[in-house]
Amino acid sequence: MFDRRSLLAAAASFWLAAGYSAGAHAQDAKAEAPIEAVASFSIIGDIVQEIGGDRVKVITLVGPDSDAHVFEPTPADVKKLGSAAVLFENGLAFETWLDRLVQASGFSGPRVVLSEGVKARKADEHEHGHEGHAHGEDGHHHHGEYDPHAWQNVGNVIIYARNAASALEKIDPEHAAYYRDRATAYVGKLEVLDAKLKEKFAAVPENKRKVVTSHHAFGYFGDAYGLTFLAPEGVSTEAEASAADVARIVDQIRKEGISAVFVENISSDKLIRQIASETGAKVGGDLYSDALAKPGQPASTYIGLIEWNADQIGRALTPAP
Repeated sequence: MFDRRSLLAAAASFWLAAGYSAGAHAQDAKAEAPIEAVASFSIIGDIVQEIGGDRVKVITLVGPDSDAHVFEPTPADVKKLGSAAVLFENGLAFETWLDRLVQASGFSGPRVVLSEGVKARKADEHEHGHEGHAHGEDGHHHHGEYDPHAWQNVGNVIIYARNAASALEKIDPEHAAYYRDRATAYVGKLEVLDAKLKEKFAAVPENKRKVVTSHHAFGYFGDAYGLTFLAPEGVSTEAEASAADVARIVDQIRKEGISAVFVENISSDKLIRQIASETGAKVGGDLYSDALAKPGQPASTYIGLIEWNADQIGRALTPAP
């Protein structure tokens, strides 16, 4: 028989153990909760998700088919960033609105610039656009002397992926091996894709390797795979094309017989169709420059985007006999 004191002591021990167990489970659940990460735009978000897997919940500010050049954050974006553990961005002065958003949100976590370590290419005179890249009359900040579209070279995204993995390892060291393994697998896919593109475009005659697009977003792609991209607009879609820019492109298309003319998923097709009308060039399909396609479409991932663009350009440069 247990006396009253023994029964009370046993009950207390039970509830203490139960409380400890519940607390431990709560701590474990909290420890296993995914890291809340904010990515500046869809391409960055996809790369981070590839590395983070189910350990990271990625919230993207500028979504598919949206133009990060002219993005205006909303109060909802302020809230998203304010509760995030980490912010991933492209850098190279691409997200000109991001500093203001960080300040408004009170975000104090790490900012991870995925382009760190990339060899940035300088935008030439035509790529700047006629407005230049200082603060314009509209109050927007235009891009600086470097082209920010470094992700258009698959080799650069290998650097992006490793930077993302390194950041996640520091934030979540208990799962460092998980991030390293995912980065290794992803980099392997990127290396295969990079080699495939080099082989694909090396087979195109050099005098046929010219492409016209809406704005200068493909300079890194051209440098990496031996193509020349022409565009009436500069590296930012904020820099509207002048009449002289358009006339220069029209003249070059006529002189050189350029047949590859494309619109972009983030830009109006009006200007490109005007150029095509004046030159007789045929407008090809859409290219994806600064944003992924919507989910379920071929270009809804970074690798899918590059494969889509390469296929569209390849077909235009080497038309069927």
